[in-house]
This record gives sequence, structure tokens and C-alpha cells, in this order.
Amino acid sequence: MWSLTDFYAEWCGPCQAMKPALAKFETEYAGKVTVKRVDVDKEQSVAMQSNVMGIPTFILYQDAKEMDRRSGAMPYEVFKSWVDSIVK
Repeated sequence: MWSLTDFYAEWCGPCQAMKPALAKFETEYAGKVTVKRVDVDKEQSVAMQSNVMGIPTFILYQDAKEMDRRSGAMPYEVFKSWVDSIVK
């Protein structure tokens, strides 16, 4: 099973800019990739365990194993292309 974790903060402009893309992604990939959001201010230990150094950071997991990660805001098509290159 594939999952995507979005590490974000409420005060982070680029994180907020990715919200519509993530909503669209959740709809398009329903049943294929589950999405979890982690607020780094509220769950600092989770962010530290995942070695998140900047936000937004997106980590793709397959069966709880990290497969790839990307940081920073990006257009939806770039985000989707990244996921599609890994989730086959």
C-alpha cells in the first residue's frame, strides 16, 4: 500500500499554497495512495524521526518504507508527475 505524508505548518505560505493540489491529489488517487498530514509544530517528534528539515516536505512510502521525498511547493502537474514516476 502506498501512502504520502505531507509535513506542513499553518503559518507556512508554500504549505498553504499546496493545499488545493493535495485535495485534488487525494481525490484522483483515492484507493491507490493514502494521504496523511503532519503539522510539524504539533508533532515535532514525528518530523524529527522523519528527518524533515524544511516544509512543505512530501514523503512517499510503500508498506511503511520510504521510497522518495520532495520539499517545497510545486505546480500540481509536477507533483503528480513525481508521484507517478514512483507509484507504478
